[in-house]
Amino acid sequence: MHFEHIAKSLRPSRRALLAGLPAALGAALVSRPARAAGDALVVVTSFPEELTTRYEAEFEKAHPDLHVQFVWKQSRDALALLSQPDQGGVDVCWAPSLSNFPILRDSGAFRPLAVDRAALPGRLGAQPISDPKGMFEAYDLAGYGIVYDPAALAALGAAVPKRWSDLAAPALAGRIAMPLAGKVGFSPALYDIILQAEGWERGWALLCEIAGGAQLSGSGPGPTGAVKEGRAALGLTIDFLALGAQANGAGVGFAYPERTAFLPGHIAVTAATRRPEAARAFVDFALSTKGQKLLMEADSSRHPARPDAYAGKAVRIVDPFALPEGSFFSYDAEIGRRRPGLISVLFDLSIAERHAETVAFWRALHAAEARLAAAPAAGGAAIVAEARKLAGFVPVSAAEASEPTLLDRFSGRDVKDPDLAGRWRAEIGAARAEATRLLASLDARL
Repeated sequence: MHFEHIAKSLRPSRRALLAGLPAALGAALVSRPARAAGDALVVVTSFPEELTTRYEAEFEKAHPDLHVQFVWKQSRDALALLSQPDQGGVDVCWAPSLSNFPILRDSGAFRPLAVDRAALPGRLGAQPISDPKGMFEAYDLAGYGIVYDPAALAALGAAVPKRWSDLAAPALAGRIAMPLAGKVGFSPALYDIILQAEGWERGWALLCEIAGGAQLSGSGPGPTGAVKEGRAALGLTIDFLALGAQANGAGVGFAYPERTAFLPGHIAVTAATRRPEAARAFVDFALSTKGQKLLMEADSSRHPARPDAYAGKAVRIVDPFALPEGSFFSYDAEIGRRRPGLISVLFDLSIAERHAETVAFWRALHAAEARLAAAPAAGGAAIVAEARKLAGFVPVSAAEASEPTLLDRFSGRDVKDPDLAGRWRAEIGAARAEATRLLASLDARL
């Protein structure tokens, strides 16, 4: 199922003004949280200021006796803080981090939550989105897909992509923006969705071909910005960045391809909280219909995890709970939460380190396919097929990519096994060299 939205409004973008704030906020707030006179409810989060300030205002309006102190931390730093004996004085953990919440749950870092499953199903179709043990709850859902410029696509004579594979069309070469897996926080999940949807080997082959016609971006807002500014016609991204741009007047659309996924952010009460009732009040507010509706305001443009919150939603916001069966697939979060390090390393080795070479190869291969279509040559199709296979080669099998021992070797900030990564680099290089040689041999037949 393919569905899309194009914004009509022309408000100036506050998000553009805030694009550079996360680093500044981190620098300002990374110190150990302290409660002045013990009256602050401490919430550690990586959600942006435009969202947290709304929750602070609305929660404190509903609970004038309580004050919220937000401490902004990236996932790894939040994990370290909450793993301390006193959990850094934090009362609530509230963040989009598939990996942190299960780790912290298993270490006893959270208190049980009681929720109304009639209002908060904890599932999206067949996909669990909340902890089955009841220690953390889905707060929001982020979808993954393609931001696009309708006018640019029309000028190219191209349709809005309906499938991930549509991005490999030669007509789109040079007009696609992709985030770098090692630099953009949401991109390993984005690429893992494609890898799970298409299959591991086929998915990597597709990513390599798409990258052959793409510009690479090292910032989260980069692909959406490239489309807004006319430097790209399409970009792979997370939906709230594109939907926020729409809400603030950008003439962009957003498409959810077939077999995409929606992944949850979560909320939990810490085991060490000294204010359990206040912490629970904040969680209850965040999960209430009123609290969930705040997610869909223009500056956030996110998806609630509570179905009844979608009543009266803006047209730009999709209700994942109301989508037809088959619009998305049940993403395996248990394996997905372990893969970001491996995906980042393989993306660097296969795509980022050799991007110019990748672009040149796929330009040549697409040209060869066009010539063969016009004038078939004996053995030409077989040569192109083998060159394609080699160009999309990944030195890790699907079985290995699900093996916890291997995934743990690439789970930190730095590569823990540079020798293995070096062997993979050599194997990829050899495969690409042979693919290039095969294409060169085809010239003699055409």
